[in-house]
Amino acid sequence: MTATSSTSSPPTARRRRKNDPESVRADILAVATREFSEKGLSGARIDEIAEKTRASKRMIYYYFRDKESLYLHTLEAAYQKVRLQETELELDHLAPLEALSRLVRFTFCHHAKNPDFIRLVMIENIHHGRFLAQSELIQSLNAGVIDALADVYARGVESGCFREGLDPRELHWLISALSFFNVSNQHTFSRIFDWKQAAPENQQKLEDHVTDMVMRYVRTDEALR
Repeated sequence: MTATSSTSSPPTARRRRKNDPESVRADILAVATREFSEKGLSGARIDEIAEKTRASKRMIYYYFRDKESLYLHTLEAAYQKVRLQETELELDHLAPLEALSRLVRFTFCHHAKNPDFIRLVMIENIHHGRFLAQSELIQSLNAGVIDALADVYARGVESGCFREGLDPRELHWLISALSFFNVSNQHTFSRIFDWKQAAPENQQKLEDHVTDMVMRYVRTDEALR
């Protein structure tokens, strides 16, 4: 076997990839997510993304037009992933207290397990949300999570376990902020206070604390007794 034949893909494998554009797109987006989250929009290079995927540079441009378009699609895929997983929680089938608790714990754990998502959001904030604002998909996805949270909250108020007067968007902000900080500031916080924040036992404590704080914030005085 020659060196050339040992490193090149078999013809059948190349044909399979060519006939499976969704797989190729998914591969490109997975690598692009890592590159953009680590290096930002300005630092990421299409050449490097192509080298780390099964696609050529020409193929990346064929699917995504240019680097900014690829970045936007990467953002959309990241938000689509978390919102899809949220729908799988089936909150509408749960009692309000259980539904909210499940959502909080899911958000905390999702962010902890997906630091690339947090870094992408941080990078998009550097760009003042300019690319996010161009995406109707992201807008509709995020509107959906507010609708789901509003439904849980309304059912909780009706049943008497949640206090009145809260804005679902502000409640979502609170859940997101507590879960986001756990990842975005993990390294600096751990070094400043000499604390192994990422240790499993500490992550479990923080997940419990965040859930307890949110639940205490929304529950009525009677429900807390």
